[in-house]
Amino acid sequence: MRSTFFGLETARRGMTTQQTALYVTGHNISNANTEGYTRQRVNFTTTDPYPPASMNRPQMAGQMGTGVQAGTIQRVREGFLDLQFRGESNKFNYYSTKADALEKMEEIMNEPSEQGLSKTLDRFWQALQDLSVNPQNTGARAVVRQRGVAVSETFNYLSNSLEQIKKDFTSQTEVGVKEVNSLLSQINELNKQISDVEPHGYLPNDLYDQRDNLIDKLSSFVNIKVTYQSAGGNSVSIAEGVAQIDLMDASGTTVIDNLVDAASKTFDEIAITDSNSDGNYDQFSVGGTSSDLSSLNTNGKLMSLIHAAGYQDDSVSVGKGLYADMIHKLDEMAFAFANSFNTVHAAGYSITDINSGKTPRDFFSFGTAAPTAANTTGAAKALKLDQSIYDSLDNIAAATSMSVGDGSNALLLANVKSNQMTIDGNTTTIQSYYESAIGGMAVDAQEANRLAANYEVLMGSVNERRMSVSAVSLDEEMVNMVKFQHAYNASARNITVVDEMLDKIINGLGTGGR
Repeated sequence: MRSTFFGLETARRGMTTQQTALYVTGHNISNANTEGYTRQRVNFTTTDPYPPASMNRPQMAGQMGTGVQAGTIQRVREGFLDLQFRGESNKFNYYSTKADALEKMEEIMNEPSEQGLSKTLDRFWQALQDLSVNPQNTGARAVVRQRGVAVSETFNYLSNSLEQIKKDFTSQTEVGVKEVNSLLSQINELNKQISDVEPHGYLPNDLYDQRDNLIDKLSSFVNIKVTYQSAGGNSVSIAEGVAQIDLMDASGTTVIDNLVDAASKTFDEIAITDSNSDGNYDQFSVGGTSSDLSSLNTNGKLMSLIHAAGYQDDSVSVGKGLYADMIHKLDEMAFAFANSFNTVHAAGYSITDINSGKTPRDFFSFGTAAPTAANTTGAAKALKLDQSIYDSLDNIAAATSMSVGDGSNALLLANVKSNQMTIDGNTTTIQSYYESAIGGMAVDAQEANRLAANYEVLMGSVNERRMSVSAVSLDEEMVNMVKFQHAYNASARNITVVDEMLDKIINGLGTGGR
């Protein structure tokens, strides 16, 4: 036989459970604008029916329900959308950072414009052609010298400016590494807190949110794979467990296992180093174990920063990367240009040669830098006019003969721009090589911007679907509030009805016949 107060307990359970749901709804509303918050819900479950199947069970028509209880309080989140979002975020941040680096490079190169290197060289060639027409004119010689100064200073400016931005990206890379290590440390600490709560049968939803938010940020820096291990104890079946994070390359192959180790609750710090102190990263280490940087073939903002700052691998001795490549091209161009120009200039005759005897002179020099064909490093930064050209305008070799009125060598000097020469292992002209370098930069920038825009759209689309599942909708929460309120009121009314029934039985018994 069931208890006399059976209905009161059933209604009480209904009230307390609906009250719990109202509290969770209030928590959702309070955190509607909290970054990374995932809406929560109460999973209602029926309590065990009466009577249980046993030998001493009372004879009844059948089992009766005993009410409701709050089984668990669970986040409403879809893990597959998280996986998609992190993948798109990783690629977007790689290409957006690359696009930003190339945009800065385009601003420095400033092509096409009146201030770019191409226009400066054109003015130099034009000044030489003017000199070939009137080689005795001091003004024409002065213009050639000043145009030569402009060419050398433009090379210097471009090289120095690119070096400075390269250093800025080096600083950003170091900051990025520190942020990655900070995120790993915070995720590991949350793992520890979660593993302290889950074995007691609870779901630490707010800790889950904090961890997922940190994992989202980490995925923007490096490509990661996240798996989960049970915290043990009395963890409920829907508990997420402890997160384990592995570092992946761009193809999805694991590079580093257990960057955050779920079993030991530890993490390994990463480091990017320049062991040669040449301004290019070449070593990658995790937990103190170093390897060649080429093994870190991953996507994300950190790798894009490394590609901008400059890196080096075992296959080549020179730096690679966006800025290192452009600086190298400028050095190669400056060295080939100066050598070719000096060869023609030294073969000609200046007014000083005609008056005092032939002395071959260079027009350009590299000071103490002394680059070579095998190593042109620093050529663009060091390029300047030879001191003899500064000393006297008469030292400009405009003639090919011992005649003051001969300007044929000035014309040969002007034609250096179309002379075939070897630049960086390629047979080309100064103009063609520079156009190729600028064109390649423009194509890379356009491609980076296109891919960044594409991945931004994909990331936004996935995030919108993720938010439609996980974000707090005030309209929906208001509907839930009304629903739970009515259910609570109905349970309270049920208690009133049962109370009236019991009052009739208890207070009305034994009064018959009076």
